[in-house]
Amino acid sequence: MKQDLRKKYLDIRRNIIGRDNKNDIIYNKIIDNKYVSECNIILIYVSYNYEVDTIKLINYFLKNKKVAVPRVDNGIMNFYYISSLNELRKNYYGILEPINNDMVNDYSNCVSITPGVCFSKLGYRIGYGKGFYDKFYSIHDVYKIGVCYKECLVDNIGVDKYDVAVNEVITD
Repeated sequence: MKQDLRKKYLDIRRNIIGRDNKNDIIYNKIIDNKYVSECNIILIYVSYNYEVDTIKLINYFLKNKKVAVPRVDNGIMNFYYISSLNELRKNYYGILEPINNDMVNDYSNCVSITPGVCFSKLGYRIGYGKGFYDKFYSIHDVYKIGVCYKECLVDNIGVDKYDVAVNEVITD
């Protein structure tokens, strides 16, 4: 079921109309979010493959918060602080990752901006199928905000014992 949903919503996401306007709406909702305003550290993915754009958000947060982006090391996702987008390089999937080794060790007072191919209204997500975020969230208790286009918000996703829901989902 998840594989079918992943394929369906990757296709839907690829064909989103009005993407720039939708990204602006999501951007404004995130920067106005109470939890985002109150946190010290933003854990945020670097958008890729038609995901909700995060480059504008990263640039905004670099001015007023500590910003950390994920990198997968030996099958484990960790977050590393960056002070500029110039500190990112493409990995073998074409995803931008930090080149430095300034890893986040204290995850208190963090908000994580979480990607997903689609999200359920209960906050469960389908990603690319590797489980990196679920594994990370099972270890680190951070406030989790999922972001997706409203076309990728679904009523229900079959969940298993390893799935970790986000606290809220922000859409356009």
